[in-house]
Parts: sequence; C-alpha cells; structure tokens
Amino acid sequence: MHMNDIINLRLVRKRRLRAADATEADANRLRFGQPVRERRLAEARRDQQARHLDGHRLQDSPAPGEAQGKGRSEP
Repeated sequence: MHMNDIINLRLVRKRRLRAADATEADANRLRFGQPVRERRLAEARRDQQARHLDGHRLQDSPAPGEAQGKGRSEP
C-alpha cells in the first residue's frame, strides 16, 4: 500500500472486528466446545482415578496439599 492509495476506513474497521471475533470464537470453542456428556465422562474418570490412587496411598505419607513436617520447625 502506498501513501496515496485510497482506503475505506469502514472496511478496515470491519476486518479488524472480524479478526478479533474469530480469535474470541476460537478461544470459546476450546473452552465450551466439549459436549456435556463428554465433560461428565471425563470428570467421572478423573474422580475414579483419584479414588484408585487414594486407595493405594500409604498411611504414613501425607495427602497432597497437607503441610509436611507439621509440628516440627525447619532447621
């Protein structure tokens, strides 16, 4: 494009808005694109795996998120 080319500002604005809308649509497809049935199935599988791992946890090991060495001061 040269400095003396005529541009239609309305069309430029619309192209920019369409590009922004396409980017937002892509993000929404990733976030909301999974059907409810698949989401529930994935959640059930995660819960089942967590229960399986918790069932095999040793009694002496702390659960994730618990403070290790509770009651002892750090050297």
